[in-house]
Amino acid sequence: MAVTRRQLLGAALAGSASLMVWPSLTLAASPAPPQRLVVVLLRGAVDGLSAVPAPGEKRFAELRGSLDLGAPGGKDAPLPMSEGFALHPSLGFAHGLFKQRQFAVVHACALPYRGRSHFDAQDCLENGSDKPHGSRSGWLNRVVEQWHQGQGLAIASAQPLLVRGPAPFMTWSPTPGKLSPANLAQRLAHSYGRDKRLSGAFEQALEAQNVAPEKQGGAGNLLAMMKAAGNFLVEPDGPRVAMVQDTGWDTHANQNAVLARKLRLLDNGLKVLRESLGKQWNHTVVLVATEFGRTVAVNGTRGTDHGTGSTVMLAGGGLKSAGVVGDWPGLNKLRDDRDLMPANDTRAVFKGVLRDHLGLDKKALDNDIFPGSARVAALSGLV
Repeated sequence: MAVTRRQLLGAALAGSASLMVWPSLTLAASPAPPQRLVVVLLRGAVDGLSAVPAPGEKRFAELRGSLDLGAPGGKDAPLPMSEGFALHPSLGFAHGLFKQRQFAVVHACALPYRGRSHFDAQDCLENGSDKPHGSRSGWLNRVVEQWHQGQGLAIASAQPLLVRGPAPFMTWSPTPGKLSPANLAQRLAHSYGRDKRLSGAFEQALEAQNVAPEKQGGAGNLLAMMKAAGNFLVEPDGPRVAMVQDTGWDTHANQNAVLARKLRLLDNGLKVLRESLGKQWNHTVVLVATEFGRTVAVNGTRGTDHGTGSTVMLAGGGLKSAGVVGDWPGLNKLRDDRDLMPANDTRAVFKGVLRDHLGLDKKALDNDIFPGSARVAALSGLV
């Protein structure tokens, strides 16, 4: 299958790349709609109460201990939002988007799966069913199949489950180059992260040297991936749906230092995505999701363990909502006396965006894209 000149130009603008295009590509005969969708998977389970703290809760400081970054407004303190919530100080660009009503958070989100296995939870997050291995295809592939707007794009070295299926998906990943200090730091971070005694010292050393690990999950620098997604999505005959993934969010040790770096990388990724999309940002919604949350209380190594409720973050000019939306369970009652209670089904957030942004109907969402989910109502008012 021939690759268009514009698609090759998009890859070139993002840097040197390896490009694989899957067969059976069928472009829409009519002019493509302006809407764009970017799905970002953060693998490892993000601590939603660190990314989007709730200092307005009476028990927040008590339960979080050393993970509490203090009241909003001070130096290196969380950035104030509304109704008792804030953003992690590393999310400065996202906070600016919030002020423009282009950034929203659905807190206390969870999948039907209630176990604590990364593998099973990620399988559910990607297959779109209510159980691990519930589907051999991914819900984002089924979105492209139902939307009938050409191919999708996966920024990955291999096809993740999320995009597998009958609909055509193009895959792209940055070509590894020289071993830069940031690239070396990422390789070492994976090894040091396994040692509870050394992980903290390693993170402190990175901060002191102002080095951020660059390569994520074998697919390349998150910034390069987000920029590439934008470059492809602005092409008139390019994809309208893209996914990006990032690893390293499993913060069992020294969580404050790890998340300060990881959230800053995500924040910068949103910035370069907006820059690369240009005017198309106004027609774009970005969904940022993870497989489950983490324990509310700090563990013995200044981190957290596998939990339940986390956050889904949304960005883009296509949003209507801003700040924290959806139901909030509070911190008076915890699941298993340790986890943030799930108050919102992650699929409800996805459904709300897919219905109101892409125009997919309820029948397709309930039966095809998220099979057996008729009881899960789409969250309204996001887009």
